[in-house]
Amino acid sequence: MTPNHSKIKHYEVEERLEALRKYSNNCSLNRIEMGDTKIGIITSGISYQYCKEVFGDNASYLKIGFSYPLPDEMIKEFASKVEKLYVVEENDPYIEKEVKALGIKCLGKEIIPICEELNPDIIRRAILGEESKGNYGSELKAPSRPPVLCPGCPHRGIFHAVSKYKDVVAAGDIGCYTLGMNAPLNVTDTVICMGASISGGVGLQKADMADGRQDKKVFAFIGDSTFYHSGVTGLIEVVYNNSPIVTVILDNSITGMTGHQENPGTGKTLQNRVAPVIDIETLVIGCGIKKENIRVVDPYKLEETKKAVKEAHDSTEPFVIITKQPCALIKEVMKRRVNLKCKVNEEVCRKCKMCLKTGCPALKFQNGVVSIDESMCNGCEVCKQVCPFTAIEKVGE
Repeated sequence: MTPNHSKIKHYEVEERLEALRKYSNNCSLNRIEMGDTKIGIITSGISYQYCKEVFGDNASYLKIGFSYPLPDEMIKEFASKVEKLYVVEENDPYIEKEVKALGIKCLGKEIIPICEELNPDIIRRAILGEESKGNYGSELKAPSRPPVLCPGCPHRGIFHAVSKYKDVVAAGDIGCYTLGMNAPLNVTDTVICMGASISGGVGLQKADMADGRQDKKVFAFIGDSTFYHSGVTGLIEVVYNNSPIVTVILDNSITGMTGHQENPGTGKTLQNRVAPVIDIETLVIGCGIKKENIRVVDPYKLEETKKAVKEAHDSTEPFVIITKQPCALIKEVMKRRVNLKCKVNEEVCRKCKMCLKTGCPALKFQNGVVSIDESMCNGCEVCKQVCPFTAIEKVGE
């Protein structure tokens, strides 16, 4: 839209907003429910149900379902009918600010938490000063535990290989591989938004060069889906600026974290129809990365992966590692690997705990003994390759 047209359209936008304001004051999505007028509550969403549970007919309600623009006339009418007005909403005080802007006195975030979810107990305590009349939970709390990469996750091998380099700064991205930041891997240093691993990695590399020295090696980790979504432009930026960072594209043949949606590299659409496969290596070459600076590895094969990481680490040019191994939770993969397991030979095991440094949740160390939970193991053999005493054996075919 050209500037001249945008000026005209601005008037139309304002006219539409005024029409919507009038609609908001008359639509059925916003409704007043009069009960006891000593307490009036303006609320929306699930907070309305919580308030009804606490107060029932002992309060009056303005239930807002159409929230922008807010029903200003309805709010004024409701406020005039109650003695004390509360605004109950989760998180930021959007409705509350608008109500106060109308010159209406109300209580909201002065007494109601601004963080996390609300519940009937919190509302009862805030407005009535009373504790719960029922038992909504248990005194017993589940032990806290950090999220971890799944047993057999193909990302584990590459993270384990990179973790050996203490001069690496790792820029992460949005996906399961964000968990590379957790112990014992301790690889990922930054996570901002989709695609920021590569473009942010360029920034980190340039900042490190500010004093004329390159003290750190930047690795940017990005999944296949995220690379298709917003990583390609970042890789072009790497080439254009001749930034000698290492881009690691974790190709697990699916969009893992959000529920196994297809992507341009899987050969299927979201409707499960056949689609062209956009080959990542070809795309990387198209972005300008030299073919001799690309390594495609199986992250289950640690020696192959370590070799690629060393070559990338020592390179003075833009470098790309593509790891190719499907997500361990894909149904077809689970069926194919159902009988593949690893087992600890206790007679050979020296209890050095080197295998535990892979961070696999199938590995356990209890009562001075290392064991593998066969119900979780998918036989990826990363722990087997890490063990310096060959105490871990492959079981099944």
